[in-house]
Amino acid sequence: MDWNSYDAALFDLDGVLTPTATVHMQAWSEMFNDFLAGQDGQDPYTERDYYAYVDGKPRYDGVRSFLESRGIELPEGDPSDSPEQQSVCGLGNRKNEAFNAVLERDGVEAYPGSVRLLDALEAKGVRLAVVSSSQNAPAVLAAAGIADRFPVVVDGRVAKADGLPGKPAPDTFLAAAERLGVTRERSVVLEDAESGVEAGRAGGFGLVVGVDRGAGADTLRERGADLVVGDLAEILP
Repeated sequence: MDWNSYDAALFDLDGVLTPTATVHMQAWSEMFNDFLAGQDGQDPYTERDYYAYVDGKPRYDGVRSFLESRGIELPEGDPSDSPEQQSVCGLGNRKNEAFNAVLERDGVEAYPGSVRLLDALEAKGVRLAVVSSSQNAPAVLAAAGIADRFPVVVDGRVAKADGLPGKPAPDTFLAAAERLGVTRERSVVLEDAESGVEAGRAGGFGLVVGVDRGAGADTLRERGADLVVGDLAEILP
């Protein structure tokens, strides 16, 4: 790809810049399988469930999507629900508690190839933003030592405060481009999640790069990726 055709790069965080997607996957798996153990006739939660219903979405949206796929109805509850409550918000909070425990214990390092691309884009003057559904994005960026690289971060908390729908809607990416002062046509979206790739395509961005960390290259292309790579070092300018 020719980076001279673009003014900005809008990065998803988990699975694109940092390997925290694996932490999220483990936290979701533990939470959902513990929950499903108390539900009659339910098969275990699988990695495929993660990619199809949870990956890239705001936490409560992921809970709703998965429960709907299994025909399970729970009350919505409230974001203040305790992790023990059997509600959409309670399950989401239970997952978040598990994620934070792992992040605090083990920390996180950015992918080397992603750091190389950040270095190269900064040298070219390409503007950078993070667009993440996670409300933990600032903590993850700080833990990985890359927080100061991004003047714009549109995460789950920003989306909630501004009333922006989460991925696969394109609104959070569009908000990031606007805050950077660039057009969508001159912006590149970099995503590893099916829902994120769909958001990039729906937003009419100049280029949507799928990063295959497990969703599958064909799947990402079907969702709208123009280009699929296994590591961001593959698209160094």
